[in-house]
Amino acid sequence: MYPLSDSPNDLVIDYTADGVRRSIEDSLQRLGVDSVDVAFVHDLSPDFAFFPTPWEEQYEIARKGAFPELTKMREEGIVKGWGVGVNTPMAILKVMEDADPDVCLCARQYSLIDHQATVEKLFPKVRERGVGLVIGSSLNAGFIGGSPRYNYGAENYKIPPEVIEKRRKLREVAEEYGVDLRTAAIQFSAVPDVAVALVVGAGSDRQIREDWNSLQAKVPDEFWQALKDRGLIHGEAAVPSA
Repeated sequence: MYPLSDSPNDLVIDYTADGVRRSIEDSLQRLGVDSVDVAFVHDLSPDFAFFPTPWEEQYEIARKGAFPELTKMREEGIVKGWGVGVNTPMAILKVMEDADPDVCLCARQYSLIDHQATVEKLFPKVRERGVGLVIGSSLNAGFIGGSPRYNYGAENYKIPPEVIEKRRKLREVAEEYGVDLRTAAIQFSAVPDVAVALVVGAGSDRQIREDWNSLQAKVPDEFWQALKDRGLIHGEAAVPSA
């Protein structure tokens, strides 16, 4: 969560207890509500490029400030749950060691393209702790659907060759079984037992309808088995059943 400074053009990262409480109270006032369902501590991860000091220092501030304060606000009924919204499984694992989050945003770690570390390392731990996951970027910022970008960042147009090759192989299997790859990608990210919600970006009402239709579509079991047989998805990854 980023409490804003006096200037609307400046974004101040404040993971202290006072900063987090002020941020949520300001949000409640703007929204006109008494509580929020979930509060995410955003981008508290080594890959975030805009910290004013090293990541380790920012994390320590949050560990002593934001995390216990959010737990206190949960006990007060101001938030129903809290967690972190990050781009790496490691950050979620670390927070679970140091605090008691309820749900975390797994922002880009679980898609048809990239999911091995999440299946092997993150999912077992969140199951053990009873932490839910909001799965984000099932399409890798549109890449799986054909966009000329991959995930986020100023240089997301520089797509690794192995990522492009994997998409090509996924498309081959999708064509073989008459499956829309975008539909398969959305269903794949939504199906894990630890997933409590799915974030799929949409720029129009048409895309929202398409996302909904993708979740209702039937994808043959043989398609998923073919992906596993060809090593395109992890052997232990959950898949939908027709």
